[in-house]
Order: sequence, then C-alpha cells, then structure tokens
Amino acid sequence: MNGWFTSKAVEPSVQSWARVILLTIAGTLCCVVLAFTIDSYSFKEGVWRLGTSPENDVIIPLLIAPPFFFYLLSKLRQLAIAHKQLTVIASTDGLTSCFNRAAFTTLVDAYLERVNQQERRCDGALLVMDVDHFKNVNDNFGHDAGDEALKLIAQSIRSTLREVDLVGRMGGEEFSVFLPGIASDRVVVVAERIRETVKAAEFCFEGVSCDLSISIGGATFVQRTSFSELYKLADKQLYDAKRKGRNRVELCQLASSAPLSAAH
Repeated sequence: MNGWFTSKAVEPSVQSWARVILLTIAGTLCCVVLAFTIDSYSFKEGVWRLGTSPENDVIIPLLIAPPFFFYLLSKLRQLAIAHKQLTVIASTDGLTSCFNRAAFTTLVDAYLERVNQQERRCDGALLVMDVDHFKNVNDNFGHDAGDEALKLIAQSIRSTLREVDLVGRMGGEEFSVFLPGIASDRVVVVAERIRETVKAAEFCFEGVSCDLSISIGGATFVQRTSFSELYKLADKQLYDAKRKGRNRVELCQLASSAPLSAAH
C-alpha cells in the first residue's frame, strides 16, 4: 500500500522462493559435510581418515536433505506470507483499502519519531478532510451508495499522491493524508489537487448522479512534532473550511498557526 516499507530489490526475504532454494542448498551441503566428518573420524583411534564408502556420504544426504529442507522451508514461507496478509488486514480499512485510524496514527508517529532522532529538518504536512454533506448521500440514496461514494473518494485521493504519502480513513466520512518531506509551499498545491480531483469525480449510483466534494484542513511543519499535535491543528483548519462554506482548503503552519491559504 505504501512505499515506506516495501522494496523492489531482489532479496532473500522470508517470503521469497530465493530464500527457500538458498537455504535448501546450504542445508544439504551442511549435511554432506557432517556425513563426511562423522564417517571420516575414528573415535576409537582419534584420527581422521577417509571412510570406506565416501560416495555414500554424498549420495545419502543428497537423497534425504533436499526434500526435507525444501518442504520445511516452504511451510515457513507460507506462514510468513499468511502473517503478512493478516498484518495488512489488521491495518487496512476494509471498505476503502486505506490504512485504518490505528495503523495510520502509528505509522505517522513512527516516521516523526525517526526523523526527530536524526536531528535534521523534517518538512511535511498532515491533511484532514471530510466529505461535504455526506449524510445527504446516505439519506437520499442509501448506505450502499454511501459506501460506493467513499470508495470513489479514496481512489481519487490516492490517484493524486506520491508513493511515499500515506492515506488513512479516520472514521465515517473523514480521511487523512500525511505528506512526508514536502515543502510548505507545495502543500496547498497538493491539497487543491485532491479537492479538485474529488470534485471532478463522476459518482453515479443506479443511474442517478450525485456531486461529491470535500473540505480540507491541513497543518505543515518544519520542526519536531507528533501526530496528535498535527491532527489537532489540522482538524481546527478543517472546521474553518467547513464554516467558510465547504469545498475549500484551509492550511496553517504548526509554529505560527498563521494561515497559508484559503481556497474556493
């Protein structure tokens, strides 16, 4: 779901067949060496000498070890894949495939803590957004339509973002986006792009069209902070955006709380 914790590089991870094959070969070689060692050492005389049937020290391990190690490591691989799938399920909102609130909060705090420890400038922003008049969608079209609208909005949000950005569904019709390493003057561009993309999305349920829009509040930062601090400020900006007419963006910077923009 996100570029922070995945890699395109080929590596013998616990979930890869490369690891299974490499460890099967390594385990088989160890068995061959062990067989030679046991067969070549005379415990009675305390000396090393070649066994009477050295070919058996190779043939027998080659017949037994590969199937054993391959089967065992394949099962471990299956367990690792199942564990990863369960982790994804536990951290994902089932309707929109965004991170759920708990996972989103944890990931943002973990990122902020990591950059804080590195004692370097840590630009970024947190956006909080709410679907405008979402209750009307549920009341007029039903909850199934509301679910489809949320899916479309989540897809629209993701389509505007970088791979490193995080999207979370915070509950109900509220979403949040974390933008790591982005300059303050770029945040308004991203926020407006999200707003415009959602507004332009064509939502039609059972042949009936419905306009969608979102209000966005955001907080930018250039110094040490935490998710709770950012969220509190971004949520306040969201309230201002809704109070000023909805379908607009309101941003401010964490240090000064001075507005960066007010749009549409």
